[in-house]
Order: sequence, then C-alpha cells, then structure tokens
Amino acid sequence: MKAVLYDLSLHMGYIYDTPASGARHIMRLMPLSLPDRQRLVAGSLKVEPAPEEQSHFVDFFGHPATSFMVRAPHERLDIRMQARVQVEAHSIAADFSPLLSQLPDEVAGIWSLKPNSPHHFLGNSPRLTENRAISDYARESTGQSLTVLQIANALCARINAEFTYDADATTVDTTPIEAFRLKRGVCQDFVHVMILALRSLGIPAGYVSGFLRTIPPPGKERLEGADAMHAWVRVWCGETIGWVELDPTNNIPAGTDHIVVAYGRDYADVAPVIGVLKSYGSQRSDQAVDVIPLN
Repeated sequence: MKAVLYDLSLHMGYIYDTPASGARHIMRLMPLSLPDRQRLVAGSLKVEPAPEEQSHFVDFFGHPATSFMVRAPHERLDIRMQARVQVEAHSIAADFSPLLSQLPDEVAGIWSLKPNSPHHFLGNSPRLTENRAISDYARESTGQSLTVLQIANALCARINAEFTYDADATTVDTTPIEAFRLKRGVCQDFVHVMILALRSLGIPAGYVSGFLRTIPPPGKERLEGADAMHAWVRVWCGETIGWVELDPTNNIPAGTDHIVVAYGRDYADVAPVIGVLKSYGSQRSDQAVDVIPLN
C-alpha cells in the first residue's frame, strides 16, 4: 500500500458543575513527524476560553507539547486540533530478531541513553510496576525456540483473544492489574498489560498514543466523530530490527491506519491532556475525532 494522506480533527470538551479557575494544562495532541514513517504537513491547536498564558516545549521523548493557563472562571473548556498527516506504508520483510536468551547481550551493547534507547523501557514506570500474575502469564507465551518478535506477536494475539473490549469496564485510572483480573477494558488496558508482560521477560516495551482510522461495516456510512484516540505497543526486537509496533486491541501490526502522536513508557508519559484546576464538584467530558483519508 502506498502512503496515505489524512485530515484529522479532534474536539475535547470538559464541562464543570462549578466554574473552574486557575486551570493549568499540558496538551500532547499534535501528530509527530517521523522519518520514513509519517509527516505532519500542517496543524493547529485552539483552546476556548483563550488562555492568558501559553508556552511550547519538547518533552524528553521528543514530543512537542503545549502548556497553557486559564485564570478567568469558566464552566467549560474546549480544545480543538486540526492536522494534515501523511503516513508511509511500512512492513517487516523478515524476522531477524534474536532469541529471548540472546536479547540481554544486545540490550547491554546499547550505550546510548537517548529517548529511543531500549534501557528506558525495561523497568517500572509511573503507571506500571512488576506484577507476579502478569509475569506468569507472559512466561506461558514464551518458548526456548521463539524469537523476540514471535513472543511479542504471540502475546499480542493472546491478549486480543482472551480480553474483551468493554468501554464501561474500566476508566482512565484503572490499573493494569485490575484490567488483567477483569480480562476486560479498552486499548489503554490492553497496552498496559502487554507492556508489563513483555518487560517481565526482559523485552523493552513502550506505549504509543495516536489515532486509528476506523472503517464502517459494508453498506454503512461513516459517522462523523466516530473515530477515536487509540493506543498500541512498541517492542524493541534487537539491534537489527529495532522498534516494532503492535496493536493488541485489534491483533495487527501498526500500519497506515495508525497515526502516531506520542511515545512514552506508559500512559502517564503521553496523556493527551493533563493538568490541575481550582474547582469542586464533578465534571463531564466528551470527545470526537475524525480521521479522513484524502487519497
């Protein structure tokens, strides 16, 4: 498949029961430009009410982020992103990843501590700590004659087969241990469980935040706003292959339907919007995403 050109639009709205003030947030919503993978042609971000302060920075993992502050009391916060992105077709021609027993030597041979280094993706991270049950689950999917990529594919397929996608079963704050016990959840849960499983075997693994183009059933029209932000896993498969991206929610490798926004160790590193505000009471949120192919 050739490169695919997309127009993206995202709306995130927050409604507060009591007007909020002194709100400060950080956004990571703009797709990345990645060599031989995808190119951000143009993009814009808009926040309402208009922030009194706004600044831009690049985080450790190389993602452009925007920090803003709204001082005036507001009952609603609206964030809108628009972008045009070209995604290149890519695939793995052959499995040149090492056997699991050989991987530690390859990791040890990497001296770099740059953001893309596998060393950052081996241990515990803000939302992910080692768990015995998930470690045992991972060992059941390994074998002496399997390569790292084969193990990653096996775990991806097993999680997809044994976990049920259920948007009502978990929240953004659900721990991977809870999701693992439920065997239910959303893409974030599937990804966190798979990352923990891989790391327990000594395989570097990280979190990818982005967009996924969805295709309506035959004979049905695509609904506006029906697409959503998505998450999948990146796995370090040795020096020859490097990083490979797999989607356990759909049991597929990331392809031209996957648009990368941010890379991190877990969700805490890539949360689309995070912040604090002065308020009390509850709040409601809504999200709408459109991923429109132009080819």
